[in-house]
Amino acid sequence: MTEISTAPTTVPTVPATPATPAASTPAASTLAADAESVGAAVAGAGRGLIDRETVAEVVTLCAVAGEHLLVIGAPGTAKSEAVRRIAGRLGGRYFEYLLGRFTEPNELFGPVDLRGLREGRVEFETAGMLPEAEIAFLDEVFLGSTAVLNTLLGLLNERVFRRGRTVLDSPLRVCVGAANHLPDDPALAAFADRFLARVFVEPVADARLEELLEAGRRPAALSAAPTGPGGLLTAVDRLAAAARACDLDEVTPLVGTALRRLRGAGVPIGDRRAVRSQKLVAAAAVLDGRTTASARDLWVLPLIAPTADTQALARDTLADLVEKAANRSLVHAAEELSRSTAARAERLARTGTALLAEHRNLPEGRDSRLRLEAALREIDAGFEPADLPTALAGIRAELVAAVAPS
Repeated sequence: MTEISTAPTTVPTVPATPATPAASTPAASTLAADAESVGAAVAGAGRGLIDRETVAEVVTLCAVAGEHLLVIGAPGTAKSEAVRRIAGRLGGRYFEYLLGRFTEPNELFGPVDLRGLREGRVEFETAGMLPEAEIAFLDEVFLGSTAVLNTLLGLLNERVFRRGRTVLDSPLRVCVGAANHLPDDPALAAFADRFLARVFVEPVADARLEELLEAGRRPAALSAAPTGPGGLLTAVDRLAAAARACDLDEVTPLVGTALRRLRGAGVPIGDRRAVRSQKLVAAAAVLDGRTTASARDLWVLPLIAPTADTQALARDTLADLVEKAANRSLVHAAEELSRSTAARAERLARTGTALLAEHRNLPEGRDSRLRLEAALREIDAGFEPADLPTALAGIRAELVAAVAPS
């Protein structure tokens, strides 16, 4: 059996500091602007990705939280495409590699510096390799050799690359590992535990096959060129700093209640994952434009469940705690993981606004009207007229006007 070192490491907690009231300081306005910019980038990355928007959104959540993501799904389910798109939107240095049984560490971490070797020093050239990446995607991550995975452990846990005499602080914000299924080997399962969040993807549902076919006929969307050094990663870093200072006092009793419920329902949540779950809660809050976490942010907790079955169990177990959960920047992920009406309203409002903007820029055509009508039907199916949120009611009125015969 493969042996992988899994010595415990110090788990950073998210400090709780008093929050400044929203919109009262320049810092608050910067937070809101950063959340809006990153949210727009996420929406752009998800456009044309049928039923894969959640992957792009959770990559962003983890980048702000400073945690890593594991995406599990069958081959051909657009796992890598979703990661590439959001990486392109956020900017920064990106590294991607498909691991195999015979992948050498040098293929990921860089070759030996031959000049140093001639002088008796074992050092490595890391330029353009994983240790210097800001966003990384490792496909078939569990196929790596013991040497590869042991080196990865230090990089993922501490953001430090150590090999030979080379010691390098890594700028890695998030590493996304992908695999077709979770490993059975206990040693590999321990390695998998270093990825706090997990997303499980299935083939696109039959009801959305026409959307998939239509999207497949269109040229792949080009990533918008990020602005400024590092693209939007500077905004991500500001959001990450805000998340580290996020006030968690109000939500801590709710998180504790949620974790006790999950453990009582049979969802295995170890101490390390329990502590780090707070980082996802804080990241969700700042991506929603707030410096204080609340029950609105608890939708992230099912992400820490280790399997698809326990994730579904977690959603059911926490249904009443997340009934008001939603997120303005991560509308699809918040809805999928909470199933709340508030999250559905946020997602439908975002979808309706985007469709209306697209419709105004297109010549009058049947396809555009069909999409508007489909959005209207979904709004009407999800909400009674008396329960329709004000913002969504306004978007619905615009949709009705757009599809009305002229």
